[in-house]
Amino acid sequence: MNAQPTPEPIHILMVEDDPADVRLTREALKNKKVLTTMDTVPDGVEAMAYLRKEDPFADKQRPDLILLDLNMPRMDGREVLTELQKDPKLRKIPVIVLTTSEGEEDILAAYEMNANCYITKPVDWKQFIGVVELIEDFWLTVVRLPKESHR
Repeated sequence: MNAQPTPEPIHILMVEDDPADVRLTREALKNKKVLTTMDTVPDGVEAMAYLRKEDPFADKQRPDLILLDLNMPRMDGREVLTELQKDPKLRKIPVIVLTTSEGEEDILAAYEMNANCYITKPVDWKQFIGVVELIEDFWLTVVRLPKESHR
């Protein structure tokens, strides 16, 4: 009898400056259908260093999926989207904007910068967990993510 290979975990990079949102996201992804690993960085400067494998992130693999907040210090999510589009390797990584902004101009701009999805964070923590579970259900079980993006 042949053993099935263990599937590789889906690696997520969460770019988020709110520790509570990071904690809730980790909680929602814990013990779910899909094996995941998640690294977090608090702003766009660190996100770009991570994605470009610059110190101190030289040993990190590129993520299969990015969860990106728009409103952060130093470099915001809009600037990250712009930078991702300049790099042929990085622009292949799917980006889910997960932010508090409901502004139509932010939604339009995110899609113009090739965000794959725009989700407004619910204020209620139970609803927030529900949204993350829906992200997992769709993006990690239905959608096929490009594996070459992390090489």
